[in-house]
Amino acid sequence: MSDATPQQPTPDPQGQAPDFDSITRDIAEVPAVEVITTVAVHLMSAAAVNLGLAEEGPEHKDLDEARKLITALAGLVTASATEVGSYHASPLRDGLKSLQLAFREASVVPDEPGQGPGEKYTGPVFGR
Repeated sequence: MSDATPQQPTPDPQGQAPDFDSITRDIAEVPAVEVITTVAVHLMSAAAVNLGLAEEGPEHKDLDEARKLITALAGLVTASATEVGSYHASPLRDGLKSLQLAFREASVVPDEPGQGPGEKYTGPVFGR
């Protein structure tokens, strides 16, 4: 931890500080299912980049980071599935499984079934 003093909010280009009351109100108006799915999509996107699936491919490949992101995604999807309903959970599960399979394919030494990223939450993931 740094001993630096807390930074004050950065003013907008007109020199005014952000309106935290309106930001908080805006966040409070967003339905939980939207927050959950947005976070899941961000985790999926970051995992895909770290698996080398982005346009730049291997330039950003980092399987250790991908493992962490996929495991976090699996925990979120598994824990929230009953809360968000099958309409939202089903595509999240499909995306998660695709990432888990892509991780297995990208690994030089694949994990044993049930030991891959997120599989402690989802169970073993096998081919398509």
